[in-house]
Amino acid sequence: MAQYQKGPGSTLINMSLKETAPIKQFPYLLTTGVKFIDCSNEGLPVKDGFEILYKISDTIKNIIDLKLKNKAAGTFTYQCERIDYYYLTDTTGIRKLLGSAYERNFPEYEYSIYIRNDKEWNGYLTFLYPNEISYEYMVNQKLITKLTNEGDDLSKARKVDHWLFFKTESDRTKFIAYAEKQKFKIESKNVAKESKLKYPVQISRTDNVDAKSISAITIGLRKKAKELNGEYDGWETVVVKQNP
Repeated sequence: MAQYQKGPGSTLINMSLKETAPIKQFPYLLTTGVKFIDCSNEGLPVKDGFEILYKISDTIKNIIDLKLKNKAAGTFTYQCERIDYYYLTDTTGIRKLLGSAYERNFPEYEYSIYIRNDKEWNGYLTFLYPNEISYEYMVNQKLITKLTNEGDDLSKARKVDHWLFFKTESDRTKFIAYAEKQKFKIESKNVAKESKLKYPVQISRTDNVDAKSISAITIGLRKKAKELNGEYDGWETVVVKQNP
């Protein structure tokens, strides 16, 4: 979820494509979808409206899969419109085929079909794919959801461990000096001889783990690690439940 000029929008994305994008064999971007009828005041589908939207997307995907080689990149929902993104090897006949499918199967919906050359995959890399801050919130939210599913009371601060890796011992030493100034405790450091980032360090501090609090911490650690040619590798904590 993100906030845009006219209200909230929701993005579903195939994250695995980031490893190989742009893929030169798929230079054409197809964006297609419908304006949906059951729309909330914020421009998002109401609960009962998702089933038909999934049905529409599945129908269109089946047609594309039968006609062309493609990569499904993601879906963007905003202002009562749900748009699916595909990268294609070819576009021959696809506009007519999809138009007929919409009119035959979903005549009550206004649809859109746009095709353009996007060999750099800007639609995926600069629009669908989250920026660094959004990505950090996404990663952290997965851990937070796991904690809450186990009955965690997120209002309580607790020890949180973080792991980072550096190319050189000098860079790690500089990071440790920074971490200690931020009141982190150095839990461990050793040498991983078989890794490109040979100098790991584990740090900890007592903190809150709600999305806003932990994301502010991890964004700062990731930024500092990057400055020192290193990588931030995530965090871990224990479940703290409410008192009975």
